[in-house]
Amino acid sequence: MEKTYQIYSINGPVITIKGKTDLSMMEMVFVGKDKLAGEVILIDNEKTTIQVYEETAGLSAGEPIYPSGSPLTITLGPGLMSNIFDGIERPLSVIKEQSGAFIKKGSLIPSLDAQKKWDVTLLVKEGDALEGGAVYASCPETSAIIHYCLLAPDLSGEVVEVKPDGQYTVNDTVLKLKDSFGTVHDITLCQKWPIRTPRPVKERMSSDKPLLTGQRILDTLFPVAKGGAAAIPGGFGTGKTMTQHQLAKWCDADIIIYVGCGERGNEMTQVLQEFSELIDPKTGKPMTERTILIANTSNMPVAAREASIYTGVTLAEYYRDMGYHTAMMADSSSRWAEALREISGRLEEMPADEGFPAYLPSRLSEFYERAGYMKTLCQKEGSITLIGAVSPQGGDFSEPVTQNTKRFTRCFWALDKSLAYARHYPAINWTTSYSEYLNSLAPWYSENLSPKFMRHRERIASLLQQEADLMEIVKLIGSDVLPDDQKLIIEIARVIRVGFLQQNAFHEIDTYVPLEKQYQMMRIILYLYKQCSLIVAQQIPISQIKALGLFDKAIQLKYIIPNDDLSGIEDFKEEIDAALTKFNIASGGKLG
Repeated sequence: MEKTYQIYSINGPVITIKGKTDLSMMEMVFVGKDKLAGEVILIDNEKTTIQVYEETAGLSAGEPIYPSGSPLTITLGPGLMSNIFDGIERPLSVIKEQSGAFIKKGSLIPSLDAQKKWDVTLLVKEGDALEGGAVYASCPETSAIIHYCLLAPDLSGEVVEVKPDGQYTVNDTVLKLKDSFGTVHDITLCQKWPIRTPRPVKERMSSDKPLLTGQRILDTLFPVAKGGAAAIPGGFGTGKTMTQHQLAKWCDADIIIYVGCGERGNEMTQVLQEFSELIDPKTGKPMTERTILIANTSNMPVAAREASIYTGVTLAEYYRDMGYHTAMMADSSSRWAEALREISGRLEEMPADEGFPAYLPSRLSEFYERAGYMKTLCQKEGSITLIGAVSPQGGDFSEPVTQNTKRFTRCFWALDKSLAYARHYPAINWTTSYSEYLNSLAPWYSENLSPKFMRHRERIASLLQQEADLMEIVKLIGSDVLPDDQKLIIEIARVIRVGFLQQNAFHEIDTYVPLEKQYQMMRIILYLYKQCSLIVAQQIPISQIKALGLFDKAIQLKYIIPNDDLSGIEDFKEEIDAALTKFNIASGGKLG
């Protein structure tokens, strides 16, 4: 007979059992008559504490608690792609069909469709020796993604039986494996994995390739490496979700995992609508065919919010192990930290800064350290890039979640309230943002784009910094007192800000910009500045240069130059040279 325990006390999502138990830390349990999913988080001689991932209203003391004997795990296999799950991997589309708009208590529905048959190709034969993580079968999961079935990392042995190629469900046995102890294991298309345990890899490698996003300010000024970690902090209304939507749509990762962690339901609805309508530029198919959504909105139980982050990164690790480059968007890690704070408060733990638990930094580091560029157990290369939004109250970047996130990420895209209110998107502040990946990515830019790319990028950043310094003077005494060479810096910085850094997500051409066009735009802006500097050096007033309209034309280039035909850049260079002849200035020299 299955051993059960009884509820002693209920404090929101925190349940206690009185007395000593045989439960183990992080063991998954089922609470109450409805068998709500929960997890053991504290054990001592006097009581055992459980956090429940579902709404506990209606539970009463004395109801049974059933142990599962294993930690909180999720199922990994074909059928994950194009799906939407809650924080503990329950498929919301299936739940809606069975119980309507809201999840019924205790709805432990299998995450994978057990009835669907997949066209499986077996990649091993009898007598083969398989190590943990080896690929033994493949099937087309969507038209864009081939699913490679992996042997569990903790299992190895000799193949003693192989089924023929054909159609199988996720639970059908496709081969039998005998381990070193002589035990024969039935291998199916799926496996289970505990979400709090990182999946093992062969080797952690350094990444020298950028995650290309098509967003100029990110790709050019503050790039993130494939396998890197980036933070997007910003107050309410600064565009965190919009920026993450753009990254999910356009970045060159193979797989997108989008985790809505404690955000409003309408934001996740927007993601669903946009992704279902968007055509993936890489494949020409719907974007959802390489996307997994995890929705844990703010009206869902707070404990499940904490689990959703780990569920998302475990899914990302699974596809990384197949050799795919995955990108995971967490929106937002602040809501996840607030869930930690609430659970900690109910456990009566000693609070640290602003009421957050003292172990907040270690939990954040455990999460971001699961990013990386890896050589997998099956000898392929894959990566996980983690991009976490942070929602500091009032836009205060000195609060604990933002400060601790900065410690564990090497890319910081700081959203600015004043830029957002001025309708400058992405509202990333170029003076407070930074990327520590630049040095490691410089060889890639030099080899794949141009040896001059980093030099131009540094010149653009320098002009923006000079403008910031000059604007402090302008605020005090006005711009009329500045010499013309400094007025030129302010004017060219306006071109950079409006014509290069500002990007229109709703414009057909400007929503995504290839790296080659970004580089050519930088070159022509710097060429315009160089030639105008020659004019200013001849004591010609800058007002006469502005009257030519070249600066305004440079700003409009992002809209009028098609992404696949950059000949207009050279035409504009000739227009600059022709305009300069009015001042009898030699325009010689090549562009850049």
